[in-house]
Amino acid sequence: MKCMADLCVIPFNGKISVADEIAKCHTILKQFDIEIALHGYGTNLYGEWDEVFAAIKACHVQLHEHGIVRISSTIKVGTRTDKDQRIDDKIQAVETRLNQST
Repeated sequence: MKCMADLCVIPFNGKISVADEIAKCHTILKQFDIEIALHGYGTNLYGEWDEVFAAIKACHVQLHEHGIVRISSTIKVGTRTDKDQRIDDKIQAVETRLNQST
């Protein structure tokens, strides 16, 4: 089953910035057979359910292995059975409507 997830990883690193850890997470996510789209407060993931959640787990595991003791992640996930709708499809649907209203 395909799913789309919105992942926000919050590593507790003792610093204000978490950009280094998010960059590491992004590198980890790219190793999986999923679509990823970084945005201002997280990352959209699209692919097979097991692959998406394996990628999320890998982020946690590898950040822990790099010394991050505590990680909190929020995950929103959706599935649909009527069509295969990817990240760009959802964005395009909204942009189309925005262009129609101008």
